[in-house]
Amino acid sequence: MVTQKREAGPAPAEQPTEQPTEPPTEQPTEPPTEQPTERFQGRCPVVGLGASAGGLEAFEHFFAAMPVDSGMGFVLIQHLDPSRSSLLADILQRSTRMPVVEAMDGMRVEPNRVHVIPPNRDMVIDHGSLRLSPPAEPRGQRMPIDAFLRSLADDSGEDAVGIVLSGTGTDGTQGLRAVFAAGGLCLVQDPATTRFDSMPQSAARYANRVLPVEQMAQALAEGMQPLLRQARAAGKVASGVALGKVLTLLRVGTGHDFSQYKKSTVERRVERRMVHHRLGSVDDYVDLLKRDPAEVQALFRELLINVTSFFRDPPAFGLLQADVLPALLAGKPEGQPLRVWVAGCATGEEAYSLAILLREWMDQQQREVKVQMYATDLDDEAIAAARAGLYPPNIAQDLSPERLRRFFLKEPGGYRIKKEVREMVVFAVQSVIKDPPFTRMDLVSCRNLMIYLEAELQERLIQVFHYALRPGGVLFLSPSESTGEHAELFEAIDRKWKLYRSRAAPDANRALATAGSLPWAGEGGAVRPADTEVRSRLARVPELARRALLQAFAPAAVVTDLQGNVLYVHGETGRFLRPAPGQPTHQLVDLAREGLEIELREALHRAADQGLPTLNRSLRAKGDTGTVGLSLSVRPLHDPEGGSSLLLVSFQELPEVAVQSPARRPRRGSAAEATIIETLQREIGQARQSMKVMVEEQQAANEDLKSTNEELQSTNEELQSSNEELETSREELQSVNEELVTVNAELQNKIDQMAHMQDDLRNLLDNIRLGIIFLDRELRIRRYTQEAARLYRLVPTDVGRPLADIRCDLLGSDMVSEAQTVIDSLQPVEREARTQGGTWYLARIQPYRTVDNAIDGVVLTFADVTDRVQALAVRQARDVAEAIVDSVHQPLVVLDGQFKVISANRAYYDRFGGSAKEAAGQSVFEVNQRRWDQPAVHELLATALPHEGGLERRVLPAAAGDAGPWAISGRRILGPAPRNELVLLSIEPHTG
Repeated sequence: MVTQKREAGPAPAEQPTEQPTEPPTEQPTEPPTEQPTERFQGRCPVVGLGASAGGLEAFEHFFAAMPVDSGMGFVLIQHLDPSRSSLLADILQRSTRMPVVEAMDGMRVEPNRVHVIPPNRDMVIDHGSLRLSPPAEPRGQRMPIDAFLRSLADDSGEDAVGIVLSGTGTDGTQGLRAVFAAGGLCLVQDPATTRFDSMPQSAARYANRVLPVEQMAQALAEGMQPLLRQARAAGKVASGVALGKVLTLLRVGTGHDFSQYKKSTVERRVERRMVHHRLGSVDDYVDLLKRDPAEVQALFRELLINVTSFFRDPPAFGLLQADVLPALLAGKPEGQPLRVWVAGCATGEEAYSLAILLREWMDQQQREVKVQMYATDLDDEAIAAARAGLYPPNIAQDLSPERLRRFFLKEPGGYRIKKEVREMVVFAVQSVIKDPPFTRMDLVSCRNLMIYLEAELQERLIQVFHYALRPGGVLFLSPSESTGEHAELFEAIDRKWKLYRSRAAPDANRALATAGSLPWAGEGGAVRPADTEVRSRLARVPELARRALLQAFAPAAVVTDLQGNVLYVHGETGRFLRPAPGQPTHQLVDLAREGLEIELREALHRAADQGLPTLNRSLRAKGDTGTVGLSLSVRPLHDPEGGSSLLLVSFQELPEVAVQSPARRPRRGSAAEATIIETLQREIGQARQSMKVMVEEQQAANEDLKSTNEELQSTNEELQSSNEELETSREELQSVNEELVTVNAELQNKIDQMAHMQDDLRNLLDNIRLGIIFLDRELRIRRYTQEAARLYRLVPTDVGRPLADIRCDLLGSDMVSEAQTVIDSLQPVEREARTQGGTWYLARIQPYRTVDNAIDGVVLTFADVTDRVQALAVRQARDVAEAIVDSVHQPLVVLDGQFKVISANRAYYDRFGGSAKEAAGQSVFEVNQRRWDQPAVHELLATALPHEGGLERRVLPAAAGDAGPWAISGRRILGPAPRNELVLLSIEPHTG
């Protein structure tokens, strides 16, 4: 049969993990009829990425390769330090153009956006929105990746994408398992490419692909949506004949018939295998199955996903614990076992969950009840895992700390179920469809098994389970299953959690349940009622005969365990055993009558330690009416169902003549013989008394040893408790270490960023040609530029020295006192100063402010302003010269090389008219109504000045209105730029 806890999900071709059933009955738990395209219409696919130590680098590589318009929403879950804010969103923003935001409660996952989990929060997704809550588990025991991926599997189904990247531990394995079972896409980073490979190695068995993180973007883009839609389209177009060929090849290759699976479930599994191989039609996949037997096994594993957990649906198990199991156990007669069958047990979590509930009840009631629990599954690999009882550390999310400590042992690979619980369950490979069921069961648990079967097969299984249960037994199904219309077979205990009580059915109905439609029920139709009555009467005859023979011929007997504790009593044993005085006991030796103790103890030890029987040992015991002769036998007895060895002790009374001792025979000898006999009898009595004393001393020693052993057990439990505490502390330290690795990666990223910024700052300071000195509050040098070294003659070893110890080349400056004044007053200082070499600097002293606006020193900047000072001096000299020229009463004009007016003094404009604004830039021949456009002036400027180069005088005729002629003189003067000569014209009245 199929594993009841199987949930849907793709299985990797290279590591199949599933198993089918004869008609497979143990399968994935995804909703069989709901189509994702309808369920998630209007919502973007959500990609959940989980990482721990080393995850920052993996995230950066992932988003560096991820296109910004993929249409997917990304949710990042990483182990973060809960005591500090995270830099993860800021750091990742540099790796992608998609917006990176820190998640908030109620935030909707948007396409083409990255959502980062905040520190010290658990996060799940519900209807496409993120829900945040304070962590429920203590630090070091949190599994945030598992929690989110599980909620993602429930919320998005086949649209979910789970990715596990670098990290330590196993967080993410169970979450990826849930996504895998829901039919989503599961990717795992190649462990060879990670900084820490524990998480990827643990999760790889549930991955569709294991690949480097740089290739995941392509796997998402090419492998998820487009190919899946293509495969589904091909599957819908394909006829039922093609799918029938797939099922035929599967039946031939594995021996299991999947034809009674729900067609939608089979189609989805086939489509996923087609996507994996990039095939476009079912016919192509049929050809692949014919060529590759390994693909047949891969599809077989794909159809049956082994997914389960401890105490799935806790309210249902709470109802079992509070009401159902106590009622079953309370009505159980002494010595009669409680019989339980877990059909489709997968890797055993549900069977062990029931065993834990039973163990807790027995501890609470201080009553031992024999339990016969059978857990069956079709998958031999799952059964092997269940028998080993070793589970990953993630099961701590499904178990309370008390149950984890009480029923599990911590090992390097996870948690192993304790022996006392393991021995309560018998695991076996069995098909619930093809093989005969167990019978006379008190409880049958079969959950998430029938929802993927066609209705006809579901009906048959309900009848099988009724046949397996005794009247009044309990059937435990999943919330998505029910007994259908079989009100005559079951009555509901709780309809919500699907607990049903078996009704007593007539023989005709039980015959219907075992009709020939089931393989193990034989051939033919329903059994006739008359035949059923005859068979029932004939079946009672052997039981009646067995009871009669036991009462008439079987000796009185007692069944004990290997320690001699009485487990079962048959027949009348009062002549050989009697209640021991004092504290009640079940020890057979303590119950034995006088005369049996020594021989009985020896026989029990021989049978228990060496496996040797003691047969027909003739003994005498003191009875109520005198001495009784008996034959004692002790035989080892193996219990095939309980899995342990027992001892069968039988007593048979013998006739008096068979055990008559020599001391009681008629004396036929002489008086000497009688004396010898009396002496021997007396010695025997003394020996017996001595032996009794020795036995009592031995018993006292055994009690001391027992007390010592109990103390050692108590000490061992304390040590075990201490070891568990140390293990918890180790896990917490490991979690803290993972968080520190993440923080260290963020800080290292920031350090690299700061190093680049420092390089940029150094190059900036070296290229702006400014002298800068940074001083702390004590006016010690923090940093300086090369330009500042010219003023203070600084060397690298001067960093940290007071500025007052170093001589400055600036004349008349007291930078130290001025810097102290700035610190005290917070008022900047600015002034110019000159060096001995004549270089001028503009010195500024300003407060040094930190990011928090605190004053932590001063900054001295020195800008070379020599050119500006010199230009200012020249400008000032020119202004003085112009003032002098303006004060001259003789008209003066300055021309450039093209004889255009540059300037003229006030006397010129007063005498000849016009203004500086009108004349500037005009040719001298055009101003003043072309007054100077005369041959004498042309000759003077064009000929005399270039050749003669000195002051040359020319007389001009008087113009209208003039008092007389004018004399004009000119000479060349040096201009402000090299090779730029000017012409100075002087005009005065001619008096000659």
